[in-house]
Amino acid sequence: MTTLRYTAMPSDIAAAYRNGATDANGQIPERQISDGSGIPCRHCLSDIAEGEEYLVLAHRPFPNAQPYAEVGPVFLHAGNCPRHDEDAGPPPITETRESYLMRGYGSDDRIVYGTGQVVSVADMEAQAQTLLTQDNVHYVHLRSASNNCYQFRIDKA
Repeated sequence: MTTLRYTAMPSDIAAAYRNGATDANGQIPERQISDGSGIPCRHCLSDIAEGEEYLVLAHRPFPNAQPYAEVGPVFLHAGNCPRHDEDAGPPPITETRESYLMRGYGSDDRIVYGTGQVVSVADMEAQAQTLLTQDNVHYVHLRSASNNCYQFRIDKA
């Protein structure tokens, strides 16, 4: 069994957005106040508490623009938060969700066809392990099962 790393948005990217950098669509992130209804921060990988300010922005979790490099909306604490420790196991947001869309990507950052599926949180680790044993799968993305929004990345440790 391979040890897994749960990789959040890098701190330098989160800091840039918090300091007014434009998002993947060239727009300044929007500021909102959380109603506490399950708004996941992509940096600490915890839900943003009711009354806390957060940013809404378009994010591309890939190193380069290319046809498979999806851009989509994500949330981020407006203030500093600690980045999720990638070796600490599944992030807190997985404790309050039932399922995710899981998809494998190759070393070329393109979707590996046949890997996409909705998985229960209970099966998340086992399925990630299975995908990451395939020679052509370099890493896995977890996305919202209902809205396809990027959540975090899973890698072999």
